[in-house]
Amino acid sequence: MILVFGSINLDLVLPVPVLPAPGETVLGAAYSTQPGGKGANQALAAARDGAAVVLAGCVGRDGFAAPALALLRAAGVDLVRVAETASPTGLAAIAVDPAGRNQIVVAGGANARAAAGQVEDALLAPHTTLLLQREVDPAESARLALRAKQRGCRVVLNTAPAGPFPEAALAALDVLVANAVEAAELGAASAAELAARHPGLAAVITRGEAGVEVAAPGERFALPAHPVAVRDTTAAGDTFTGVFAAGLDRGLSLRAAALRANAAAALCCTRQGSQQSIPLAAETDAMLAAAR
Repeated sequence: MILVFGSINLDLVLPVPVLPAPGETVLGAAYSTQPGGKGANQALAAARDGAAVVLAGCVGRDGFAAPALALLRAAGVDLVRVAETASPTGLAAIAVDPAGRNQIVVAGGANARAAAGQVEDALLAPHTTLLLQREVDPAESARLALRAKQRGCRVVLNTAPAGPFPEAALAALDVLVANAVEAAELGAASAAELAARHPGLAAVITRGEAGVEVAAPGERFALPAHPVAVRDTTAAGDTFTGVFAAGLDRGLSLRAAALRANAAAALCCTRQGSQQSIPLAAETDAMLAAAR
């Protein structure tokens, strides 16, 4: 089982001809609203890849909460531990250019109220994979990571968005997933360097079109990116992380889980949107079969 403790947002997606420079106004033709948030995206990616998923987080008592949770409900994600708060549901504004590059501004809202206490000890067991990000209070994520490690869970942290994580909790991690910017924030230029700093850690660095590198005790490898026509990179990193965690949760090796996550993230990039771009397991299977 995968337990995700993380953010839940409604995304406002704005296709634009070019990404705006500071002080510049860019006119777009249309926009759409879609469910998003790193925690919710990763929970959906894991569920669509076949995992049993529980999500803990917060939304507001407003009109954004229901659409933010809609695709998670449809995928069968357990939302019992999603709390309603007086703060507004998180909102992300995402500008996307024709090459699929994006700029994202997030107003966290209710996500700032997510607390480790929403997860009871009974859920933290050796068969549980705890998946964390940095879009809720890192101190709360750290508390939950330490509790989970003490009770035998596998603990996975995606250090997105870039920023520090409590040092004591880094020792509780089994897997750390970062992109190149996030790894640099932690003072590492490679997965091997990241893994060397934390004995026993499996480190994964995603590098977009440059592929993925993985380093763990006794194992190092790199995977090239799949050659796809990129339409929108939104949620690609979350898709990778959620599918990677799902693979580990069902017993795949690091390499097999990374291969599967790499394919799913590539598929995500061929579609526009956030959660609606996350592939189903059968689609990832077909992508892997074609690559062979």
